[in-house]
Amino acid sequence: MRASSLAIATVDTDGRWSWPIVRDRYDTTVAVRPAEARAVLELGVRNLRRLQYHDPAAPGWRVIARLLGPLEAVNAALDSPPTPHRRRAMLDVIALLLTHSTETGRTYWGWTTQEWARLLGRTQAEFRQHVPAWAGDEVRPYLAAHAYLLGSFNEFHQLGSFQRLTLSWRIFGRDRVTGEFARIRTVLGAWGYQLGEDDDTLLPSVACQLFLLNRSPHLEDLDTALFDRVRRDRLLEGARLNTLHALQRAVAELGFCDPPLQSTGRHSARATGGAKVWEQWADRWHDTSTLTPRVRGSIRSTLLRVGRWIAAEQPDAADPTDWTQQTCATWIAALDRMKVGDYTQRTVGLKDRLGKPLEAPTKAGQITALRTFFRECQQWEWLSRRFNPLRALAIPRSITALLGPDPRVIADEVWAKLLWAGLNLDPADLPQTRSGHFYPFELVRAVTLTWLLSGQRSNEIARLRLGCIRWQHEGAPIAGDSQQVLARDAVCLLDVPTHKTGTAFTKPVDPILGQAIDAWQAVRPDQPKFTDRRTGEHVELLFAVRARRVSTSYINNTVIPMLCRKARVPDADVRGNITSHRARSTIASQLYNAKEPMTLFELQAWLGHRSPQSTQYYAKITPNTLSKAYSEAGYFERNVRTIEVLVDRDAVTSGAATTGEPWQHYDLGHGYCTYTFFEQCQHRMACARCDFYTPKGSTKTQLLEAKGNLQKMAISIPLTEDEQAAVTDGQSALDRLLDRLADTPTPAGPTPRQLDIPTNATLLPILDVRQGKPQQA
Repeated sequence: MRASSLAIATVDTDGRWSWPIVRDRYDTTVAVRPAEARAVLELGVRNLRRLQYHDPAAPGWRVIARLLGPLEAVNAALDSPPTPHRRRAMLDVIALLLTHSTETGRTYWGWTTQEWARLLGRTQAEFRQHVPAWAGDEVRPYLAAHAYLLGSFNEFHQLGSFQRLTLSWRIFGRDRVTGEFARIRTVLGAWGYQLGEDDDTLLPSVACQLFLLNRSPHLEDLDTALFDRVRRDRLLEGARLNTLHALQRAVAELGFCDPPLQSTGRHSARATGGAKVWEQWADRWHDTSTLTPRVRGSIRSTLLRVGRWIAAEQPDAADPTDWTQQTCATWIAALDRMKVGDYTQRTVGLKDRLGKPLEAPTKAGQITALRTFFRECQQWEWLSRRFNPLRALAIPRSITALLGPDPRVIADEVWAKLLWAGLNLDPADLPQTRSGHFYPFELVRAVTLTWLLSGQRSNEIARLRLGCIRWQHEGAPIAGDSQQVLARDAVCLLDVPTHKTGTAFTKPVDPILGQAIDAWQAVRPDQPKFTDRRTGEHVELLFAVRARRVSTSYINNTVIPMLCRKARVPDADVRGNITSHRARSTIASQLYNAKEPMTLFELQAWLGHRSPQSTQYYAKITPNTLSKAYSEAGYFERNVRTIEVLVDRDAVTSGAATTGEPWQHYDLGHGYCTYTFFEQCQHRMACARCDFYTPKGSTKTQLLEAKGNLQKMAISIPLTEDEQAAVTDGQSALDRLLDRLADTPTPAGPTPRQLDIPTNATLLPILDVRQGKPQQA
C-alpha cells in the first residue's frame, strides 16, 4: 500500500512556503517494513534519542533512512535556536515518532488526523499518558510541528491552549510572522484598536491560527473563504471571534479579502415563512423600495407575518393580485384581535409580553406597512387597482383614538442628578471589558454630554460629522481653543445633519458641550469615511473609532445605565424606562418653562421641527409654571369680590332684627346699604341710592359707627360678566352698566332714572380677599 504523497516544507525563492510531493527520494509506502522494525528495536532508545555514548555508525541507521530522512529535514527547516535544551527536544521527537511507527506498524505519514490528535493530547497531561516517560513536556510543541509538516495535521483547535504563536515562528520563521503582524497593527492602530500591542495575546493567537490553517504566513493568502470557514466550523470562540472580526477588517482594508458582514439586526431580511407566492412578492418589493434598509426590513417582516396569517386563515389570498377590499377588512379585523407572538417566526425576547393583546402603535404600524406595500405595488403598475389602499387599509378610529405623540418628561430632580453625573464623569465610571475600556474616555464623555445638552435624537447624535462644532464671538468665527475670548463670551454652534423631519441646520449649545467634542476630536484616530444611512453621502463621522461608527443604541444600552449608576437613580420611573428620546422632551420642556422662556417658534427652530405642532408635544408646561400662571391669572378674584359689612349685634340679640330693623350694613365706600339680599341686587356695583341707602356723613351713619357692639366682616359676592367688565375695563364699562340698569327697579322700587342718579357714579369699593376669623370693630 502506498500513500498518495509525502510533503516536506520547503522555502521558495520569493519567501513563500510550499509542500511539494516527494516521490523520487523517499519511498512513501505506509507500512513499516520488518527490517525497519527490527532496526529500530536493535538501535534502542539510547541510540534513537542520540544520548551520550550512542553509536552513530550502527548499521540500523542505514536501514531506517527512509523513516529518518524526512524527520531530520523538518528539524533542519524549523526556525528554532539551537540550544541544548531545544536540541534535546527535537531529537526526542524523532525517537518518539520512530518507536511509535514501529509499535503501530504504520509510518507517521500514513497516520490519520485522529491518530495525531491522540498522540498530541488535548492537554499536556493527556500527552504524557500516550508517550514514554522519557518524552518530556518540551517535546509536544516540536511534535506538533512534525504533525503539521509531515502529517498535514491542522486541527489545532483540538489541542486546547496550545502556543500557536511559537509554532508559527518555528514553521514560518519569526521575522516573517512578525512582519505580517506589523502590517496588521499599522491598520488597526490607525483606527484606534488596542489589539496587537506588545502585551496583547489575542491578535497573535488568532492570526497564527489562520496562518496555520491556510499553510501560509502571508496576509495576501487570507481570503474570504478562510474567514467564513473559521466561523462556520466554530474553530474560534469567545473573545477570539471579536479579534477575528477585527483581523478580517484589516485584511480587507489591505485589499486581500471582503470585509466581514454586518449583523442584520432585529428586522432580518432573511426571515421566511407563510405563503411562498406572498414571500416572493415581499422580496420583490424589498428589492425595489427606496426606503432606508431598516424601514424596508421592518416592513418586510410585517409582510411575512401577513403571509403566515394568509397561509393559516386565507389560503385563497396568497397572491396579492387576488386581494380585494373585503380581504383588507378581514385582515384588519383579525389584526385587531391578535396577541403578541401570533404569526411570528421567533418568539425569543418577548418574555412576559407573549400572549398579551397588541398595543395600538403596533397595530397601526402593521396596517401602515401593508398599505405602503399595496400602494407602491399599484403605483409601479405591478397590481391592478382593485381597491384604494388609502381607504381600504386606513387605520380604524378605534385605534387612532389611542395614538398620539406622548414625549415623557423626566422629573426635574432626576434629570438634575443625571446632568451632574455626566458633568463629573471619570474613567472609573466606564464599563470594563477584558481588554479595558471599549471606547476611549473622551469619546464616551462627548457622547454623554451631547445627549444631556444638545436635545438631539440618538440617531442624529450618531450621525454628527467631524467638525460639527463652531465657535463665534460677536458674529465672527474664532478657534475653539482661542485664548483671546473668554468661554462665556463665545457662542458655541452645533451643526446638525439632515434629520427625520427636515434638512441640516445649526443651533446654539452650551460651551461645555463644545469643549467636550473638541477634546474628543483632538485625540480621535483617523477613520475611513462612512456612508450616511439617511443621505447616502460619504462623510467623516464624529463618533467613530476602530473604523466603526458608534451604534445608535449605545446611549440607551450603555450611557444611560452608566449615568444612573453614578447618580444613584433608578433607570426607570412611573412613565417607563429612561431612554435617549426622553432627554429631548425634558430639555425642550425646561427651555419652555425657564425664567426667560423660549417662544414656541424659537423652540421649534432649536429642535429642528418642520411644524410648530410637533414642538407643542415636546414643550410641556411644568406644574410649577402652570400653578404660577394660574395664580397670576386671578381666576377667583376675577369672578368673586369681597366687600365689608357691619353687623349690628345689639339688633340681633335684642330681637329688633325680626321686626324689620336693619342689622346688616354693607359698606359701599360712600355710604351703607341695609338691603338684606344685597348679593342679589342688580344695582350693587353702581348703587342707585334707593331707600335702603344711607350716605356717610349723615347723622344716622354717625350714630351707627358710634356703636361699640359692631362686628366687621368681609363677604364674597359673585360678579356677572357686565360687572367683571366694569371692574377690569374702567369707566366706559361702568357707563354701559349704568345705561343698562337705568330702568331696572331698585330694591326700594324706583328705577335709577326716577331717582335721578348722577352720570359720574362710582363703583362699589372692592377689597382684597381676606381669609380668617372676623374681627371686632
